Amino acid sequence: MQNYREAARLDALHQLKLLDTPPSAHFDRITRMAAQIFGLPVAAVSLTDRDRQWFKSRVGIDHCSIPREKAPCAEVAELRGVVVIEDFATHPCYADSLLAHNGTRFYAGAPLVTSDGYGLGALCVLGTEPRVATADELAALGDLAAMVMAQIELQHAFGRIDPISGLPTRAQFRDDLADLARDHPGQSRIAVVADLARDDQIAKIVGVVGAGRLDEMVREASRAIQGALGADRTAYHVGTTQFAFFSPPDIDVQAYVDVLEQGFAAIRATSSARFVTSVAIGLRPFRLGEVSPEDVLRGAASAAQDARRNDGAIAVYSPARDSEMRRRYDLLQDFGAALEAGDQLRLVYQPRVDLGSGRCVGAETLLRWRHPALGEVSPAEFIPIIEQTALARPVTQWVLEHALDQLAAWQPAGLNLTLSINISAANLMETDLIQRIQLALLARQLRAEQLEIELTESAMMAQPEKALAMLRELSAAGIALAIDDFGTGHSSLAYLQQVPAHVVKIDQAFVRELSGAWGADYVLVETMVGLIHKLGRRVVVEGVETEAAATLLAGMGCEEAQGYWFARPLEPGAFVEWIAARKALAA
Repeated sequence: MQNYREAARLDALHQLKLLDTPPSAHFDRITRMAAQIFGLPVAAVSLTDRDRQWFKSRVGIDHCSIPREKAPCAEVAELRGVVVIEDFATHPCYADSLLAHNGTRFYAGAPLVTSDGYGLGALCVLGTEPRVATADELAALGDLAAMVMAQIELQHAFGRIDPISGLPTRAQFRDDLADLARDHPGQSRIAVVADLARDDQIAKIVGVVGAGRLDEMVREASRAIQGALGADRTAYHVGTTQFAFFSPPDIDVQAYVDVLEQGFAAIRATSSARFVTSVAIGLRPFRLGEVSPEDVLRGAASAAQDARRNDGAIAVYSPARDSEMRRRYDLLQDFGAALEAGDQLRLVYQPRVDLGSGRCVGAETLLRWRHPALGEVSPAEFIPIIEQTALARPVTQWVLEHALDQLAAWQPAGLNLTLSINISAANLMETDLIQRIQLALLARQLRAEQLEIELTESAMMAQPEKALAMLRELSAAGIALAIDDFGTGHSSLAYLQQVPAHVVKIDQAFVRELSGAWGADYVLVETMVGLIHKLGRRVVVEGVETEAAATLLAGMGCEEAQGYWFARPLEPGAFVEWIAARKALAA
C-alpha cells in the first residue's frame, strides 16, 4: 500500500511538470519572505522526487538539488505535516546527514500538499545555529507554504506551464517581466524570440508524420534552449514553435547578437529537425518599466519575422518597421468596416484607348478608399494587404457588383464599353466564382464579353493547375481574360501559352523610360510585343505618359494603351465627360 501511495504521489508531482523548470519570480518572492521571517540565511521550495530533493526556488543555496536520503523535506512530504529540527547535531536520524555535514543545525519545513492530499515537498528554512521555532513563525511558514501550493495549482490550472515543453507560458512571461520591472526599473535588457519553424513547415511535419513528431521537436528544443541558458535564467514557450528569454542586464546588442549566433548554431547542429525547419531570431532591446510586457514580446516576435530571410538569421527590432506592420494591421481591420460603411469605397475608371483610331474601347476598374481618419489610402498599400485574407472574396464581389451597376447605367447613354476587373489568386480558388459572375451579368442584362477579368502572372502561379482550370471555365463562359503586369511575374512561357487569355498587358515598368527607337528598353518591349502577337494575343500597354511613347508603341503594333497621356483614373461623371470631349475633338 505504501509503494502504491508513493507511486501515486510521484505521478501527481510529475504531472505538474515543475521538476527541472527555470526559476520563477513568484516562488522566489515567497522563499525570500520565509527567510526574512525566520531571520535565516537559507530557504527553499523543495520538491521530493524519486531519489532527490529538487529546489524550485532557493535562497542561500548554490546547488539545485540534494539526495533524497536523510533529507528532512522528504519526511515533510511523507508526513504531510510540519517538521522542526532544533539541532541536527543531536538528532538521532539527521546527525550524520549531508545537511549536518555541511554545517546545518536548524531546520523547519511546512508541507506542500495538493488538493488530492499528495505531499509534493516542503517550504523550508535552515540555519547554522541551533534554535527554537515559535508558534507564530511556524504559523507564518504554513501560510507561506499554502501560498506556494496555490501558485503551483494556479500555474497548472491556468496554463502557466506548457504541458508539452514544460516551460512557462506567454502569461508567465508577462508576469515575470512585470516583476523584473518593479525590482529593477530602468535596467537595460534584450528580449529574444526564437521561432523554430515557418507555418508551412509545421503543417508539413504534422501532415506527414503527425502532431506527435512536432511535440517531440518542441520538447527537444525546450531542453536545448533552457540548457544553453543555464539554471539561473528562464526560457518561455510563447507560441507553437516559439521560445522567448531575456538577455543578462546591460549587454551590448551587437555583442549579444554574436553570442546568439554561436549558441543557436550549436543547438541547430544537434537538432533532429534541422533539415525540415528553419530558425529565425528576433531581438527587442528595451528598458524595464518603459515598455509594456505585451509590446516587448510583440516587438521581439515581429523582429523574428523580419529575420526570416534565411535559416538562422537574426534581426533587431525596428520601430519604423513596427509602425509599418501596425499600420498594415490597422488598415486590414478598418477595411472590413469600410466594406460595410457604404461611403468609404468607390470605383474609378482608367480609359483604354485603341492606338490606331484613338477611340476609347474600354476601361480598367480601380478601387479607391477614403479612410475617415487617414484620408485617401493608396491602393498600392491596401490591395496587397487584403488580397491574401478572407476579405479577398467580399472585396471582389463588391467591385464586381458596383462596376457592373455602372456599366449598366452607362448603356442608355450609348457607352458600350468593356470593363476590366482585377481578381486575386485567392479568388481563383473560389468554386462559385463563375456562377457569381454570370448571375451578376444576368441580373443587369449585360453580355459576358462586356466584362474582362484581369489577373497577374504571380496570381496564376500560386496554384497553377487549379488556376488554369478556373480560367478555362471563365473563357468557356464567354468572359474575356487578360494577363496583367506581364513580364514582372515568374511564370513560364509554356504555362502562358495554355492560359486562354485574349489580352496581355505589358507592365508600365517597361515603358516608363521609353523615349526613342533605340536602347534596351525599346528592344525589350518590341520583343515582348512580337512574342505576345505570335501567341495570338492582343497587346495592351500600361503606364503610357508621353505622346512619344504612344507613337513608338503604335509603331510596334501595340493595339491598345492606357496611362496618364490619355487620362488619369476618372470618377464616373468625369469619365463620361472625358469621352464626350474626346469625341468632340475627333470630330
